[in-house]
Amino acid sequence: MSEAYNNLNNDNNFPDFPDFPDFHFIALGGVGQSALAKILLRLGYKVSGSDIENSKYVELTKKMGAKVYIGHDKNNIQGHPKIVVSSAIKENNPELIRAKELNLDIIHRSDCLKIISEKFADFIGFSGTHGKTTTSGLMSFILDRMGKNPSYAIGGIIPTLEINAEASKDSKYFVAELDESDGTIAKYCPKHFIINNLEPDHLDFYKNGLDDIIKTFEKTASNMALKNDNDAKIFLNLDDSGSREFLSQTCFDKEKIVTFALNNDNAIYRAKNIKIENLKSSFDVYKKDELLGSINLIIPGVHNVYNALSVISVLDILGFEFSSYSKYFGDFKGMKRRFQFKYVTKNIKIIDDYAHHPNEIISTINALKDVKQRKVIIFQPHRYTRLKALWDEFLACFKNIDFLYVVDVFCAGDKFDNQYNSKNFADAIKKTGLSAKYIEGTIMEAGKTIAPELKENDVVITLGAGDITEMGEVINDMLSNKN
Repeated sequence: MSEAYNNLNNDNNFPDFPDFPDFHFIALGGVGQSALAKILLRLGYKVSGSDIENSKYVELTKKMGAKVYIGHDKNNIQGHPKIVVSSAIKENNPELIRAKELNLDIIHRSDCLKIISEKFADFIGFSGTHGKTTTSGLMSFILDRMGKNPSYAIGGIIPTLEINAEASKDSKYFVAELDESDGTIAKYCPKHFIINNLEPDHLDFYKNGLDDIIKTFEKTASNMALKNDNDAKIFLNLDDSGSREFLSQTCFDKEKIVTFALNNDNAIYRAKNIKIENLKSSFDVYKKDELLGSINLIIPGVHNVYNALSVISVLDILGFEFSSYSKYFGDFKGMKRRFQFKYVTKNIKIIDDYAHHPNEIISTINALKDVKQRKVIIFQPHRYTRLKALWDEFLACFKNIDFLYVVDVFCAGDKFDNQYNSKNFADAIKKTGLSAKYIEGTIMEAGKTIAPELKENDVVITLGAGDITEMGEVINDMLSNKN
């Protein structure tokens, strides 16, 4: 975690925004930063920001009225704005240095999200190791389709809506994806707190693994308890061992914890009669012994049944009739980079997925279990530190596919590791009996190597959190003879 973040005031008693102040976002182009900027613009605040390069997120905020600078420069700080930073901003950033010289108010983006969330009557926060982008996006999508005018800040684009953030002063509901990666989730106090699952991840921050993660989530639960809101609820996946461990340790009122599951009869909400075929799924929803109705999804995999069930449990607790929202689940196409169909070329399907943790990868591969065609994964490990920490888990998670390509690690600031790298990973996984091949070079170079080796009717998934998302376009262009 950067010193810039550590040096910020982390007190939970943040002052509210003054009337129409200026805000300046350092690194505006991040999906989280841009979402907050868009919300502030919608709410009538004046926003500026900078980033090292232009992007679709930067352009969207610009179209909405933000003053945008390409490149970080001390002269980008105009007037006396409130400065919003992420954990990635370093102490030597010229804009951060200038802000300190001017004694400007510097807040972390989590502080900004916290203050925004307090402006709405119903703050619905989705978190957990996996699924928070999909569940928060699905919740926002359903409320939008129901005409409830939700405000939201999501860590990904909702394809049907083509945005990741929206806000209105007339909104009652505010839906947010709450990132646990840097511990800032401990700042929030949602009215409805959904924990999809809890597993060891972000081990560069959580040195003691799951124990530290549970303690951090308990801080959020404590915030909710201290607020003493009788309508506040925590939603837990009772099939998940980490969530059950949280349940056993939390001081939050057990009577206000709502559970959902597929395989645990003690859960309040259950999904039964699950059918997954042709990359679609359906299931019946029970509240205890009462059948609420059936749900059809056009997104595959058991993990998406869990995702939908978590959203249904919140909607039911909010008092909505099942018939008022169930039909809209079948319209949800998933989130961009979450099992997203990108191209079909020469009878080869190319799917892009953000999964970069072993259990996420397993869920993605399980969504393909009924596919009869050859299943090809192109995997880009994300960070050398994660590859090292979860080496054995990564080696075990690629079962039930036909071929694995491993491209170079997306370092995200990590230093090259002579032992835990893509070439050695490909060599190690071949020893497990899986057909695998290491492809070096940039995404463009690797894609040009892989494309001619693909076969008719292959189902190809590009997998990882980095620039692997560009691989599908490279392969599509190669196979379409555009290069």
